[in-house]
Amino acid sequence: MTEPTIEPMTGMGMNFKTVVWALGLSLSSLGAWAGGGSSGDAVEALKAFGRDVHAARANFVQVVTAPDGSKKKSSAGTFEFQRPNRFRFDYTRPYEQLIVADGKQVWLFDADLNQVTVRAFDTALGATPAAVLAGSGIERDFTLQAEPDQDGVQWVRATPKASEGSIRNLRIGFKAGALVAMDIADAFGQHSRLDFSRVETNPTLSPQRFQWTPPKGVDVLKQ
Repeated sequence: MTEPTIEPMTGMGMNFKTVVWALGLSLSSLGAWAGGGSSGDAVEALKAFGRDVHAARANFVQVVTAPDGSKKKSSAGTFEFQRPNRFRFDYTRPYEQLIVADGKQVWLFDADLNQVTVRAFDTALGATPAAVLAGSGIERDFTLQAEPDQDGVQWVRATPKASEGSIRNLRIGFKAGALVAMDIADAFGQHSRLDFSRVETNPTLSPQRFQWTPPKGVDVLKQ
């Protein structure tokens, strides 16, 4: 396994599937209610999401850190999701990039490269956090464990039951009854931390937000 290098949006070598896993979990976990109390409530909040949250949108800041902690890459933008299996990430800095899932396909558009990568939804996600949390229950594919509170944030760890994936584990943090952060550890030992703000749960979202057609002249890569 070679040492990854920092890339504009995806961080240090994170491939297409890893990016969608990580970002899909952040959007899908958004809006779960912790309800206060002990760190165990964070586990119940994650489970409750599947019952209570049908759509959400928020701002996010993402920081990807190298395994030795010496390299960091920061990005920011907005995202939205609508059950089942529709989501949209708009990166506004440092580069304009877009990830859109319409329930059938997942599009990853890089404006600077004038290039889009497209995959069938099931092929791109499979039994991943995005697919599980955007469309069904999480306990089928993840082991959930409450972790100690840190700086007033309640944390729950979600570990994939399948060992062959690119994600080692995910930590989801709640504070004062709302999701505030997520930390993703991948197979390389990299960490991607997302912090959320201006969270809206169950807003009315236009179906057009999850439909996308490549502009003329864009290179389309199908995988």
